[in-house]
Amino acid sequence: MKKHLSALVFAIAIVVASVIFGNAVINRNKKAGTISVTGLGKTDFTSDLIVWEARFSQVNADLKQAYADLKKDKEAIVSYFKTKGITEDAIIFSAVETNKNMKQNYSSEGKYMGQQFTGYTLSQTLQINSKDVEKVEKLSREVTELLNKGIQLYSVAPRYYYTQLEDLKIEMVSKATENARLRAKSISENSGAKLGELSTAQMGIFQITGQNSNEDYSWGGAFNTSSKEKTASITMKLTYLID
Repeated sequence: MKKHLSALVFAIAIVVASVIFGNAVINRNKKAGTISVTGLGKTDFTSDLIVWEARFSQVNADLKQAYADLKKDKEAIVSYFKTKGITEDAIIFSAVETNKNMKQNYSSEGKYMGQQFTGYTLSQTLQINSKDVEKVEKLSREVTELLNKGIQLYSVAPRYYYTQLEDLKIEMVSKATENARLRAKSISENSGAKLGELSTAQMGIFQITGQNSNEDYSWGGAFNTSSKEKTASITMKLTYLID
């Protein structure tokens, strides 16, 4: 009887050990599940730097007179800007460009008769970089007043920038990461899983577009300079382990 009882106990022990060992192998080889989510960080901001450019020119057959006229226009422009609160040291003038103008002559039969000199065109570009956005923006709209002084000043649309861009990027990454984590947590809880450790994180392209615009996002990253009011956004793709 003892022999039979001992044999039975031994057999049961072997079965239990086999089950435990089998489960250990299964758990050891079981791969942890993962969940991947994409979070968005987005914020609106106002540009704090404006860059405005304009161009003026003079045409004259006498090169010396053309230079004198262009210099006179430059002095009048600087004087006008000062009345608008822009100091002379804030204005950057380019070197004078000189072009020789030639007219192509043809006979009544359409035969080419050579070139004819018609004069020189001298032109100069000015640029203002300022953190006083409102002042320069207003100047760019009112500069047509110089036409009354006989100065042909051709204005280019201002460009707008933000000098704290690096700090803004860090803020956006933080927002996008938190947004992705909350999404992952919600999905895991609703599916009955437990959210584990972060496995991988991949940052998307940083985009800057005009506020309330229909600008398309770019694979290389949109960088709007035409709007003073802008929207910055970035995505973060996170992969979490789940149990």
